Amino acid sequence: MNWLDEINWNADGLVPAIAQDYQTGRVLMMAWMNRESLALTVQEQRAIYWSRSRGKLWRKGEESGHVQKLHELRLDCDADVIILMVEQLGGIACHTGRQSCFYRVLGQDGWQTVEPVLKDPHAIYAEHKHE
Repeated sequence: MNWLDEINWNADGLVPAIAQDYQTGRVLMMAWMNRESLALTVQEQRAIYWSRSRGKLWRKGEESGHVQKLHELRLDCDADVIILMVEQLGGIACHTGRQSCFYRVLGQDGWQTVEPVLKDPHAIYAEHKHE
């Protein structure tokens, strides 16, 4: 049996994928993968997701330069969630210029931003626009 056949894909043929820093375990982001993006991730040893909004493959870092190098791939007990243990190049996973997409914490007054922007997103995407 093909290892891809063991995954419980959702009705849209997708599986949620959580990217974690391979050294610290920090959750960096969550995105979706389809069969092709997951197969390519393993083949190319870098995170490749499926962009639901754009309806196409999304090679993490293709616009920002913030590539995620794959170190290990894990599948949960129900075979319906993937974890990618990655090396986050540039130290920024979030399109907002932060280390992680999970930078807000619920406080008494609602969601509080608790992490700084490491690099202005406009600068990130301007640098790699014409590469």
